[in-house]
Amino acid sequence: MKKLIATAVMLAACATAPFAMAGDKVRIATEGAYAPFNMMDNQGNLIGFDVEIAEALCAEMKADCEIVAQDWDGIIPGLRARKYDAIIASMSITDERLRVVDFSEKYYANVLAFVAPKGTAFETTKAALKGKTIGAQRATISGQYLEDNFGDIVNVKLYDTQDNAYLDLASGRLDGIMSDKFPAYDWLRTADGEGFEFKGEDFDINDEIAIAVRKGDKLAGKFSEAIKAIRANGKYAEINAKYFPFDIY
Repeated sequence: MKKLIATAVMLAACATAPFAMAGDKVRIATEGAYAPFNMMDNQGNLIGFDVEIAEALCAEMKADCEIVAQDWDGIIPGLRARKYDAIIASMSITDERLRVVDFSEKYYANVLAFVAPKGTAFETTKAALKGKTIGAQRATISGQYLEDNFGDIVNVKLYDTQDNAYLDLASGRLDGIMSDKFPAYDWLRTADGEGFEFKGEDFDINDEIAIAVRKGDKLAGKFSEAIKAIRANGKYAEINAKYFPFDIY
């Protein structure tokens, strides 16, 4: 969803259920440029929903975890090259990705939506969108869906980061964007996003977001059990409420 960011956040895990052996070392990659799920604060620390979920899962597993930032385009190659052990970066489960990595159970679900300026005529039919310039982030579900379903009638412009798509939308270089709904919801509440709104109906494509690990790695099962545990004990709901006034699971 970038230039490799060298900053790493060390997570000390204190926890309850023994899904992993105490002291297991787990290195986790996230993107660091996909607010509010993963981003950098003013001190260069990784923060966001994905980061807090990672912290909670590591605590539940009693694992000694380190979280590092990795550009989106290289995030799966980095996992396969053993630069880290897992990806917690709002990654969708897809058939293409399942050929090269394994996934845990989902930790949230996603829908797609168009965003465009308030007060503008922006119907989401193919006839109405014909000739418009629509942006999305490269190598994402929203980017692929835009290309596959609207690429024959709109000018598709893809970006290395979601933030750069927002910048071009705000500057008037795009008629609209297609985005995962939850990060767009967060952006619409900012000063830059206040002049924009969702357009049309959501696109529910049964998109499940999960944790990627290398093929055959038992970490997938350990993360799945930990996800169930933090859903049951209220920790997931606590983190969710910090970012959204509704359950995104």
